[in-house]
Amino acid sequence: MSRFFTTGSDSESESSLSGEELVTKPVGGNYGKQPLLLSEDEEDTKRVVRSAKDKRFEELTNLIRTIRNAMKIRDVTKCLEEFELLGKAYGKAKSIVDKEGVPRFYIRILADLEDYLNELWEDKEGKKKMNKNNAKALSTLRQKIRKYNRDFESHITNYKQNPEQSADEDAEKNEEDSEGSSDEDEDEDGVSAAAFLKKKAEAPSGESRKFLKKMEDEDEDSEDSEDDEEWDTGSTSSDSDSEEEEGKQTALASRFLKKAPTTEEDKKAAEKKREDKAKKKHDRKSKRLDEEEEDNEGGEWERVRGGVPLVKEKPKMFAKGTEITHAVVIKKLNEILQARGKKGTDRAAQIELLQLLVQIASENNLGEGVIVKIKFNIIASLYDYNPNLATYMKPEMWQKCLDCINELMDILFANPNIFVGENILEESENLQNVDQPLRVRGCILTLVERMDEEFTKIMQNTDPHSQEYVEHLKDEAQVCAIIERVQRYLEEKGTTEEICRVYLRRILHTYYKFDYKAHQRQLTPPEGSSKSEQDQAENEGEDSAVLMERLCKYIYAKDRTDRIRTCAILCHIYHHALHSRWYQARDLMLMSHLQDNIQHADPPVQILYNRTMVQLGICAFRQGLTKDAHNALLDIQSSGRAKELLGQGLLLRSLQERNQEQEKVERRRQVPFHLHINLELLECVYLVSAMLLEIPYMAAHESDARRRMISKQFHHQLRVGERQPLLGPPESMREHVVAASKAMKMGDWKTCHSFIINEKMNGKVWDLFPEADKVRTMLVRKIQEESLRTYLFTYSSVYDSISMETLSDMFELDLPTVHSIISKMIINEELMASLDQPTQTVVMHRTEPTAQQNLALQLAEKLGSLVENNERVFDHKQGTYGGYFRDQKDGYRKNEGYMRRGGYRQQQSQTAY
Repeated sequence: MSRFFTTGSDSESESSLSGEELVTKPVGGNYGKQPLLLSEDEEDTKRVVRSAKDKRFEELTNLIRTIRNAMKIRDVTKCLEEFELLGKAYGKAKSIVDKEGVPRFYIRILADLEDYLNELWEDKEGKKKMNKNNAKALSTLRQKIRKYNRDFESHITNYKQNPEQSADEDAEKNEEDSEGSSDEDEDEDGVSAAAFLKKKAEAPSGESRKFLKKMEDEDEDSEDSEDDEEWDTGSTSSDSDSEEEEGKQTALASRFLKKAPTTEEDKKAAEKKREDKAKKKHDRKSKRLDEEEEDNEGGEWERVRGGVPLVKEKPKMFAKGTEITHAVVIKKLNEILQARGKKGTDRAAQIELLQLLVQIASENNLGEGVIVKIKFNIIASLYDYNPNLATYMKPEMWQKCLDCINELMDILFANPNIFVGENILEESENLQNVDQPLRVRGCILTLVERMDEEFTKIMQNTDPHSQEYVEHLKDEAQVCAIIERVQRYLEEKGTTEEICRVYLRRILHTYYKFDYKAHQRQLTPPEGSSKSEQDQAENEGEDSAVLMERLCKYIYAKDRTDRIRTCAILCHIYHHALHSRWYQARDLMLMSHLQDNIQHADPPVQILYNRTMVQLGICAFRQGLTKDAHNALLDIQSSGRAKELLGQGLLLRSLQERNQEQEKVERRRQVPFHLHINLELLECVYLVSAMLLEIPYMAAHESDARRRMISKQFHHQLRVGERQPLLGPPESMREHVVAASKAMKMGDWKTCHSFIINEKMNGKVWDLFPEADKVRTMLVRKIQEESLRTYLFTYSSVYDSISMETLSDMFELDLPTVHSIISKMIINEELMASLDQPTQTVVMHRTEPTAQQNLALQLAEKLGSLVENNERVFDHKQGTYGGYFRDQKDGYRKNEGYMRRGGYRQQQSQTAY
């Protein structure tokens, strides 16, 4: 309700008027939306008229203030949001900036924000602690600010060279602008806001500070006393109170701003007081240093930057004057170990105590037995430093662990009278009696196995594309050296079970490495002149093939656990396949019968089995055995989960099917990057093998509507290629294989060859093989042979007879090879033709079956399918499904092409019956 319609006394209206506040228009608001306020004192109220420059600059300063507050609390997300708003506000003020120039405060926030983001980026520990949103915002904002600051590069450089001068110029400019814009901005006492801020910003230095502080205290006392008086007198009106307060504030501001302690006496007194204080502080510091030097003479001091230097005192292990004996040291060791694993125990301090205990034991000559026992516990404490299994050891802890194990092995090799083992009880330990063999409880093999697991965890949790991964991979030489030393030690003093375990560790670090030295020696046999060099090269190290043979055969003969033997067999097969020993690898796989019960093994062994089968298939491909290569790779590639089955990563779709704990377990099973098999090479080998098998088969059974597919994935790629509306030159590996397949289907082997073997495919796939030229030569020969078969299948109905010499010239094959291929096709009843030896021609036969014969063939196939379904149902009830009949069927399929067609028909008939 308006004040004009109210009834009441003048005092009531005055009190209500004083209680109301004048509503000021916010910056950038709409004038039409503000209510019209009418007042009796309208003549006294001054309307503030502000320029467009002040409005825009105030909007900028408000945003800058918000950004600085967000910088203080490390809220990078807020910084990103406000920076985007700041850029928009600066764009609105562009016309003003063009006239007046870029404001200094804007340059200052750009420079400060860029420095702040660079500090956060370099702080690796802080980045790890950031949440996901802040980390994402940090990288985004850092890129934006670097790009944005390029337009202000010269201004930022000037600001960074003299930031103080830039701040002063900014203040002066603001003062001039505020004075020139309007006189209404001044306060009642005649001091403008900009001038007030400037005077406040000019911090009094040196002698004047204490005097100002003293004046402030006096002013506060006077204000308190005045406030007390005001509380006593409560009958004054609100208008008079406000006037008194304004007068007091004006007096306080004038006293604070205009008066300054500039007398000589005050300056001298402050100077003298400061000198006395500095002198006392220096005396106290020198006295403390002298006392500490007397306490521990010969110690070195470290300069600590920032804060009070913390003097690290070594913990006192024993009281002064205590006699150091075996019993005392063992008692102290047990005290330290009792705190292990308890809540609140400092693991780093525990490791330091144990290391100090080793020093004390060696200084007092307590014998190697005590030192070995403490060393065992130090290594165990290093492993327990990370309470979580998923976390990996820090680099400094990892290096300490390697050094400690090497020291322990040095002691054990230097003292053959020391016996260590898990079967030694603590009561039966002998740590001091030198006349008898020293016996210490502990297992060196367990420590080495844990070390190997920690190395795997380090490699799993390091970015494989960084230099850090390469640095960590260099530690594998130390790991292998330690395993070799433990192997030599256990061959002398270990049990059969321990030797098998350490042999497996050695195998796991050897099986995936290609032996280039042995390969080079095979390619260049020794000559008489270089016999000494060859002997020297052989003496450098044992061939990996001989080493694997020796280690694996020992495990085959002595091991009693199935797991170690299974892992050794798989590693041995993998190593054979890697070095192109196809027949040894194949025979070992068939004799082991691992494919029958591998599904019952644990997941790491299954991953090793999958890796071995893949390597076996690649080896068969290198030997030109495309059918064996396809069969070996079929299970892995047809699943569509090759990456997951080989332990080289998790698929996104499978992550939704498992919870967080299962995901952690799966990630711990992943194979380190340096053991990975190239998935693109694997897929290319599979698709090329499928092409060499599938294209001739499709040409032979083109009229058969029910022909079965050899490779579903290959057919899928062919369908994808056919669906494309515009066919350009192939780019990816799959497109190259599809284009080559289309050329082979037409019998054009040269085009097929150009698609399969070219610079792009060489760089992606073929150059990755050890003997790349040999593989390419084999591949060209296979393409020529299969293109010849495809050509005969496709165009046999066109020819009555064709000369073998013509075929030889067309496919650039020698005549015996052409004769051999055609003879095999005739023998296998794939090609209805006969050879005319005198004229060297192939005479085609017209033997299309009659309608009655076609019906008889269909009836025979349906009856065969019915019999097979009955057998399957019967075997399923008996619990022996897939036994004799399946083996008989598979054998039939291998020998006859007819049943390959029938296999697809039998699948169709399952749904019919």
